Amino acid sequence: MDVNVAAAAACAIAGLGVGLTAAIAFRWSEREQARDRHGSSGKNANGTTGTQESPLPPGVDTVLSVLRSCAIVLGDGDEVVKASSAAYAMGLVRGGAVAVDQMLSLARATRRDGEIRQAELELPRPGVARAADPLAVSVRVAPLGSRLVLVLVEDLTERRRVEAVRRDFVANVSHELKTPVGALSLLSEAVADASDDPEAVQRFAGRMQIEATRLASLVQEIIDLSRVQDDRLMVDPEPVPVDELIAEAIDRCRQQAAAKQIHIAAGGIAGLYLHGNRGQLAAALGNLVENAVNYSPPRTRVAIATRRISSAAALGEADGELIEISVTDQGIGISEKDRERVFERFYRVDPARSRQTGGTGLGLSIVKHVAASHGGTVSVWSVEGQGSTFTVRLPAGQAPGDGPLAGESSAHPLSSTSPQLAPEARK
Repeated sequence: MDVNVAAAAACAIAGLGVGLTAAIAFRWSEREQARDRHGSSGKNANGTTGTQESPLPPGVDTVLSVLRSCAIVLGDGDEVVKASSAAYAMGLVRGGAVAVDQMLSLARATRRDGEIRQAELELPRPGVARAADPLAVSVRVAPLGSRLVLVLVEDLTERRRVEAVRRDFVANVSHELKTPVGALSLLSEAVADASDDPEAVQRFAGRMQIEATRLASLVQEIIDLSRVQDDRLMVDPEPVPVDELIAEAIDRCRQQAAAKQIHIAAGGIAGLYLHGNRGQLAAALGNLVENAVNYSPPRTRVAIATRRISSAAALGEADGELIEISVTDQGIGISEKDRERVFERFYRVDPARSRQTGGTGLGLSIVKHVAASHGGTVSVWSVEGQGSTFTVRLPAGQAPGDGPLAGESSAHPLSSTSPQLAPEARK
């Protein structure tokens, strides 16, 4: 009897264990099936178990990967479900959460009412001091399905900078054109009022000619700048003799130099060639020599020197040949704070002196753009009260029909003596 009771108890215990095991297995199977249905786990192409996938609608991940804007997808609890690498680089996402409170507020409001929102924000640059210029961004927030929120961020910083430069350019052009046009208007009225005074008419006519020349020079420089400021490929490039460019630049300034008794001397290597647009190169070198003459005191010297150097030594790039042209003066010099801005359009070191010399503030900007469009650079060395040296480095060209570069005569055909140069020019 006791044996039968023990056997029955054992069978009951075994049946209970089997039932519990089956129940556990059934629940486990249901959980695995639910996980598969929701895409929480799966197999890779090689049959191994993959990592947990994000709960994004099909195709959204692919679309976000090709967007130019920074993309962030937020879940129910404001956690970052998906974020592009640019969002991390801009400091918008840190530690799996949105790091910008204004963006988070927009996302929460959109989740609440389902409305699309857009705003422009200024954000501190990641990894730099707070005093630096902020990033200007456009933020657009939209619902993505029933639970997710999509945040798109576009960087507007460069666009804002270009717009500011364009506004400044238009304002400066308007101001510069207003001065000679206004002067011509007043002088024409003065001529009309002094019609019975030949001497006054002659004096006013001379002033009108000066203002008209200034206006024509400004318009021509604006045209020259518009042709080169895009740094596009050169139009009609050709071998250009450096000696001829220097001769044209000296001839362009001969009258101003003679009036101030300024001696212009050229020296260095003769027979060098550049490859580019002759008109642009002549305008650039002419502007440098003209600036040197205009900003030099009477009875001083302007020196133009040429040499050939290695691009590896000068620019740290692949070895090649560069032609270096330096223009040195003994003028007023440029302060350290102005040195960084002298190549900006309409920027003048001394506006009062520029009015006397007729400068427009566009000459050095044209030089910078011509050098860039020809694959070269321009730099300045200067000491206040001692003078300045502007140095243009451009890729060397070949003489027409020649394989190697032109000869290396140490005497320049435009001058029998080699000029004394400032320290930067001798380097």
